[in-house]
Amino acid sequence: MGPLNYHHLRYFREVARQGHLGRAAERLNLSQSAMSIQIRQLEDRLGHKLFDRVGRRLDLTEAGRIALDHAERIFTAGEDLVATLNRTNTTNPPLRVGALSTLSRNFQLQFLRPALADNCDVSLRSGNTRTLLADLAALALDVVLTTEVPASDQGTDFAAQRLAEQPVQLHGQPERLRHGSLRALLETEPLILPTENTIRAGMDNLLARLQVNPRIAATVDDMAMVRLLAREGVGLAVAPAVVLADEIASGRIATAPFDLGIAEPFYAVTVPRQFPHPALASLLATGGVTPE
Repeated sequence: MGPLNYHHLRYFREVARQGHLGRAAERLNLSQSAMSIQIRQLEDRLGHKLFDRVGRRLDLTEAGRIALDHAERIFTAGEDLVATLNRTNTTNPPLRVGALSTLSRNFQLQFLRPALADNCDVSLRSGNTRTLLADLAALALDVVLTTEVPASDQGTDFAAQRLAEQPVQLHGQPERLRHGSLRALLETEPLILPTENTIRAGMDNLLARLQVNPRIAATVDDMAMVRLLAREGVGLAVAPAVVLADEIASGRIATAPFDLGIAEPFYAVTVPRQFPHPALASLLATGGVTPE
């Protein structure tokens, strides 16, 4: 079976809009018989009748309604393509953002807030670094938010802009923080550790230096879950304050007064593009993030 003929689809869409073969033929400067042949060829290609004749009017069948829905989307996408490449489109496409699954939701919101305030539609996808960078390289994403600079051997000219760096601290219910030293705190209270590489490596080094073998209550690959577990009193969250900003502001969670010597950087990763998303430049210029 051959590919779909989009001329047939265009003629079909006009007939569906007009509800009349003759008017559609007149609008497209075709004879009525030629238009009829085009519609019949499309029906043969799709294997379904697209119209029912009701008097002099042509009504769409169920298959016809489905075909019209797809046709409208196809031709709208084509019009958007031309407008985008000609820089004449007045409505921007969604900003497609990829975010590392362990990245703080609060951080993501801070970065996106200016775009959302400008009523920019946002498509947000989370995942692992390899998958997100592959999608970015394929132009399926406009930007990837992560905590690491991409390796230089990946074959793609990634550009990583450092947006912010925030200290990693211990956060938990206030009654869990009543210890006189960092060592006592780590020896006594269970920890909620994210799997994010910078934080995990920093904590491993710190624990080795202090010769402390703590109890790990949970190892989590989602910062939202780190936040929830800390809020429920499961243990102390090892994270930047931005992860628990709301709980800290309300007093439900407090921050231990000890410097861990660990900082988590935040990067926006892009690839060079001739037609970048219009909202991206201003987000990268401001960083979109105010460190806590």
